[in-house]
Amino acid sequence: MGTQHWMSAMKAPFFLTVFITRAWAVLFILSSLNSQSVSGDMLTETPLYPVPAEMTFEEYQDMNRRLTIGLALTSIPIPGIVHRYAGEKKKARRLFMIGAGGLGLMITGASMMGDEKWPKSDYNLMILNAGEDNEKRYEKIPINQLGDDIEYKLIPMHKERDGSGSGLIILGALVLAGDIIYDWLHGWKMIINKRDAVRYKYGQQIQVSVKPDVNLNTQYAGINFRLFF
Repeated sequence: MGTQHWMSAMKAPFFLTVFITRAWAVLFILSSLNSQSVSGDMLTETPLYPVPAEMTFEEYQDMNRRLTIGLALTSIPIPGIVHRYAGEKKKARRLFMIGAGGLGLMITGASMMGDEKWPKSDYNLMILNAGEDNEKRYEKIPINQLGDDIEYKLIPMHKERDGSGSGLIILGALVLAGDIIYDWLHGWKMIINKRDAVRYKYGQQIQVSVKPDVNLNTQYAGINFRLFF
């Protein structure tokens, strides 16, 4: 029993370390995505397009964010990952810390749980593989009697933990799940709103100039379009 407690205590910080390491790796990938064109390969050169002189780099990033990437990031259940891609780094950090707190509650609750034990029963038991790891127990519930013969219904029993950590585990799971769902839904909304705001702002500044071009000597006719910001 002592060895099992020691192994459980070792697993919790190890799992947390792996979780944080993967989180930082994902944040590094997101930082790289923000500087790349999402329409092409990350390893190829990005085509250069005209940009209004007054457009900031942050607005340029907001304009080029894609909801498809925000949806794809939900496959990585790390709190704050969608908000970070949306450019909301402060909120992403807060969501990550809240999620880490929820995970901490789950780990604390798990450490408070006792060993698994067979529950007590008021009925006779049928025990298979007694004392072994694959031990099974059944409650023998009488359902019919014919003379001295009694017919039983076997109800399987399951081991239970005696501890007060189940509440913390449930609370931590709710905090973590709610944190991730909020990150997804609100993060998608931020991507759409910030992208639309930039396009609306600079779309109003676009002026179109149309000038017909006719040359009788060369028998050429055409129209010249110009865009001005």
